[in-house]
Amino acid sequence: MIEPRPTPVSKMVQPDDTRPAIFSDPVTVNGSSSATTLSLLADGTLCWPDGGQRTLTIDKEVLAFVADGPNIRLKTAVETHVGCCGSGRGTLTRNDLVFRPSSEESHGLWCQKLGEFIDSLGRPKRLFVFVNPFGGKKAATDIFRDQVKPLLEDAQVQLTVQETKHQLHAKEVVSSLDVSKYDGIVCVSGDGILVEVINGLLQRDDWDTAIKTPIGVVPAGTGNGMAKSLLDSVGGTCAVANAVLAIIRGHKRSLDVATIKQGGIRYFSVLMLAWGLIADIDIESEEYRWMGSARIDFYALNRVFNLRHYTGCVHFVPAPGFDSYGEPSSYPANSISKGSNNGDQIGVEPFNSKGLCYQGPEIELENLSWRVLNGPFISVWLHNVPWGAESTMAAPDAKFSDGYLDLIIVKNCPKLQLLSLLSELNTGGHVKSPYVIYLKVKALILEPGPRLEKKEKEGIIDVDGEVLARGKGSYQCDKKALMAYDKLQITVDQGLATLFTPV
Repeated sequence: MIEPRPTPVSKMVQPDDTRPAIFSDPVTVNGSSSATTLSLLADGTLCWPDGGQRTLTIDKEVLAFVADGPNIRLKTAVETHVGCCGSGRGTLTRNDLVFRPSSEESHGLWCQKLGEFIDSLGRPKRLFVFVNPFGGKKAATDIFRDQVKPLLEDAQVQLTVQETKHQLHAKEVVSSLDVSKYDGIVCVSGDGILVEVINGLLQRDDWDTAIKTPIGVVPAGTGNGMAKSLLDSVGGTCAVANAVLAIIRGHKRSLDVATIKQGGIRYFSVLMLAWGLIADIDIESEEYRWMGSARIDFYALNRVFNLRHYTGCVHFVPAPGFDSYGEPSSYPANSISKGSNNGDQIGVEPFNSKGLCYQGPEIELENLSWRVLNGPFISVWLHNVPWGAESTMAAPDAKFSDGYLDLIIVKNCPKLQLLSLLSELNTGGHVKSPYVIYLKVKALILEPGPRLEKKEKEGIIDVDGEVLARGKGSYQCDKKALMAYDKLQITVDQGLATLFTPV
């Protein structure tokens, strides 16, 4: 790089767009032989003339900076657009911008001002990272090495990395992790590790402090519903780089957590619960995993043309504006069973076994205005966020922390219309169908029953992609499950958990 000519310490000047500057200085950029004025504006924008006004926003595009001898090296990740007039989808490009301040004193001031602004953003400096090598296409280890780690290292984040060895490993680690040493926990996986982390944090004695630990989600699994929901909420693509930048930037948002209770067993859900058609497709299609992603479409056709109807009923407390659905009822929880007593197998412990662990939201359910919908049902689907998977917008009106769950019910629907309805899951258009009941609820009690066509066979209850309960005669019904195929109580705690979010 060509040495700059000696210049005096720069004075505060106004940049070309007249916005107020914190600091301006004649510098050389990327080895240029001529000086240009680089300004740091009050809003964190860096701008300089370079055949037109060039800008970088520290919050969105600057990952960190390094003092490199007389130079300052900015580590950046800038979105570049392709397509007509740059209107197409953007891709993130990592790059270094190197500039040389006008003097040693200016060099010190640049480091001070840049450091102060980045520190004011509250970005994470130490992260505990789970990598699940078994999820999805088993690519999480490569994704972490090639895409996640380079960005986090550019941002000067200290990493403690743990590859999960088996199901519930992340939950076991989080149950005793000293979370005070970290600014957040990152899950490089599908949605399963996120659910394990939430359950692990809430089953600690210090759950009320631990659950405030921000959690980042990097899509590296099969479904990636939470990552898709977070990134789609700002119009972003569900891409690894976008998810990592959301973590680096340090923005946070609250997330509702649902407590599913049956007797002395509880489970904490952040994504969805399904019973009927959707649960059957999700779980039973595992038999055709060799088909890849086509297994879902294949098995969905199978299930539609061999349609099942399940008897039972759904009791719910509607959100304001949804009290016209169903019929008036009363709190029906007097006979909720004790569950399957398989908590040790699943890794979820009975109530009060740890004394001070989270017991669920404090709600006087008996005093609420309950309503009921009676079966038979084709599908009952309860959602916490809009996307159940990258291609499934199950609940387009769902919010991250509104204190309600979105309930999607299909009772009677001809097969051809049902096929059409399922084809619109990727856009959320299915909820506009006259065969779909779509409402928001504060609490829900599910009473699952047997199939209408074969009363000796029952169904599957699926929570966040895992089997919660298996009825008699159902797929792999000999396997243990956390809860019995019986009455379940679901309540929601508004904004209990915290996620790293794009904005």
